[in-house]
Order: sequence, then structure tokens, then C-alpha cells
Amino acid sequence: MNQKEEKKYYTIGEVSLKTEVKTTVLRFWESEFEELNPQKNKFGHRVYTIDDIEIILKIKDLLYNQGLTIKGAKNVLKTDKPISNSREIKKQLLEILSILKNNNK
Repeated sequence: MNQKEEKKYYTIGEVSLKTEVKTTVLRFWESEFEELNPQKNKFGHRVYTIDDIEIILKIKDLLYNQGLTIKGAKNVLKTDKPISNSREIKKQLLEILSILKNNNK
């Protein structure tokens, strides 16, 4: 890591660039995920730690790569285990089935 990456706190703009998540999305995720709660500095600006950035990357992976809903991602973050919500599992299985059917045409 270079010295820039060893900072203790990052602004929302820096986090947005590092994670490739828009600032508006980061603010929305803060309202949805209790695990994401950046501190505010004396000016009232959000300041993110490396731990916050790791949570953001996990949320991004759950939503964008694994295709979970916000509710499903919340469940994963709370338990930090594979999700056991039967509706989420059914949704994922139906998506897989649809992909398989389309590939066999």
C-alpha cells in the first residue's frame, strides 16, 4: 500500500472513487444498512474508515454481483452466513433455471 491508501479517514468522494459507487448510492446504503454508519467530522462531513470501505465493497458484491435484494443483503450482513431466506433462494433458483433454458435453445 502506498501512503495515500494508509489514511485513517476518507471523504465520501474518495470512497466513491475507490469503490466505484456513486455518492448518492452510498448515502442511500447508509439509510438501509445499519452496519454502514460512517462518523462525521467537526464540520458534519462523513468520514469513512477502511472498515467502512470493506462493508461497502461487501454490500456492492451482494447487490451487484450476487444479485441479492437489499433485504437479502441485510440478512447476509447480519448473519455473515449464506442466506437462508426461502424466497431469496427460490428467486435465485428461478433465475438460474431461466438462464439454463435460454442456453439450451
